[in-house]
Amino acid sequence: MGKYHELAKKIVKNVGGKENILGLVHCITRLRFTLKDEGKAKDDVLKAMEGVVTVMKSGGQYQVVIGNHVPEVFEDVMALIDLKEENSTKVEQKQEKLLNRAIDVVSGIFQPILGIMAACGMLKGFNTLFVALGLYSAECGGYLIINAAGDALFTFLPLFLGYTAAKKFGLKPMLGLAIGAAMCYPGIQAGTLSAELEPLYNLLDKTMFASPVYIDFFGIPIVSVDYTGTVIPVILAVWFASKCEKFFQKLIPDLVKFFFVPMLTLLVTLPVSVVFLGPIATFASTLISEFTLAIRSFSPLLAGGIVGLTWQILVIFGIHWGFIPVYINNVMTLGYDNVMMPFFACTFATSAVVLAIFFKTKDKKLKEMAIPNFISGIFGVTEPAIYGILLPLKKPFILSCIAGGIGGAFYGHFNFRKFILGGMGIFELPNMMNPDGTMGNIMVAFAGIAISMVVGFTLTMLFYKDKEETKSIETKAKKITLASPLKGTVIKLSDVKDEAFSSGALGKGIAIEPEEGVLYAPADGTISALFPTGHAIGLTTETGLELLMHVGMDTVQLDGKGFQAFVETGEMVKQGQKLLEFDRKRISEAGYSLVTPILVTNTEDFEMVEPVEEKEVQVGDLLLYVM
Repeated sequence: MGKYHELAKKIVKNVGGKENILGLVHCITRLRFTLKDEGKAKDDVLKAMEGVVTVMKSGGQYQVVIGNHVPEVFEDVMALIDLKEENSTKVEQKQEKLLNRAIDVVSGIFQPILGIMAACGMLKGFNTLFVALGLYSAECGGYLIINAAGDALFTFLPLFLGYTAAKKFGLKPMLGLAIGAAMCYPGIQAGTLSAELEPLYNLLDKTMFASPVYIDFFGIPIVSVDYTGTVIPVILAVWFASKCEKFFQKLIPDLVKFFFVPMLTLLVTLPVSVVFLGPIATFASTLISEFTLAIRSFSPLLAGGIVGLTWQILVIFGIHWGFIPVYINNVMTLGYDNVMMPFFACTFATSAVVLAIFFKTKDKKLKEMAIPNFISGIFGVTEPAIYGILLPLKKPFILSCIAGGIGGAFYGHFNFRKFILGGMGIFELPNMMNPDGTMGNIMVAFAGIAISMVVGFTLTMLFYKDKEETKSIETKAKKITLASPLKGTVIKLSDVKDEAFSSGALGKGIAIEPEEGVLYAPADGTISALFPTGHAIGLTTETGLELLMHVGMDTVQLDGKGFQAFVETGEMVKQGQKLLEFDRKRISEAGYSLVTPILVTNTEDFEMVEPVEEKEVQVGDLLLYVM
């Protein structure tokens, strides 16, 4: 049983149970579910759950944002849902939009190797840095061994993608691995062939797709390609193999399926891949490179600014993974990427905004969150800061996008590049050193970091106003009164037999032993939360009070039995409006207390929360004074 077993149980339950889960993968901060019916997932419960940052729906996935410890939570969830690893990303569900399907495929294929890709990139980058600093030479054995550790994944990338793509497309993973290995076979690589043979002739001569032909497949010309380090060819090959395998599974008798199905799948897939799919994918890669270069040629500054401005918006919806092939393709075909790299500014813009909030806010909880999120952002993981701080506060998120856009424009204008894949945050810096050892590009990197952080920090200090500062003078100056939502006997909060309430940890307020089974709105406001079980309601009043009304003790165990809500989350209500009915007799007979706390959960925003001294109250009677 893992460390996050209890959290995993709650997550599985509130995404609709294991029977509602078709697939599950995870990235750096998110569990990415593919659900049969997203309507069964309880968004509000998950968002309010301790250990969950937020919930997003994008790319055909139901994304539960966890934070940096998502791999451990993923393992505990997988242990609960009986989802076989090879089927964890196999989804039969038809998604409505082509974009959603494409993002789902890309994220499912790349996410399993992102961590190891970052690690290998860091090894290569630091190896280059240490040689440039003169710590050792590029000819020594130490350099070669470290470079082998860092370079192996990128050299034999088709093997890794063959495995992950096979799991995504429903092909046997070992068969995907065999296809990836075949595409790395030295004898078919363009570099090997050109070194040993003279070209028979050229195809598509005098075009951007001009290709020499060194060998043929029984008379069919084979366009020579270096498949090591490529992305698109192996993904297409594995997709085609998955179709072939299903066809042969139906065709071949059960007695000989074990070896005939993979044999025939390989026999058909490899020739089709090297004759047709590989060259088509290579030509597509050439088009992508030419297109991205054309965008930059129009205005590098504008292109960089757009990437920097919009990147965090893409991150929010999880669709930034759709741009990974462009980034990898540029590095593999051009030797660098300068189109997507302006997003590097966003990491540090976000971190700087969070740091400024730490210095400016008086909210203790916000301060406690700021420093860990600042550190996480510097290391390249910005989702906790985005979801935990910037988005809820709204304006800081906009300021961070602006700062990212300015930093991105700087990077675009000065042709900022990354030469080696991998690394995150500050650990990407060694991969930005020029291959010849000169420091020009990495100096641009540091300058962009400084610009992004200074702009983000300054904008936040100038334009962000803390809750305490923005509270209206009227709210500060006079007492706010709150009406009773129930008829019954008043009980001091300290006398409630539940420490979470009696200690004041959830906020100050009062409790009532109800005499009638109806809960009314104590003030004008908006329903901010309505638990699916109906036992608790959150209300944000027009005067800024954030209220929690919790009917009974431990009544969540009734799972909604005996409760009927008459409002929905987000609905505006008037004082005295009926919110909820509850069956007092049923709750009591089930052994639960009816004592109902009414709490001001944002107590720290007010100087005083004082209950009335009355023993009995009617609906609408004065219940609380708030200064």
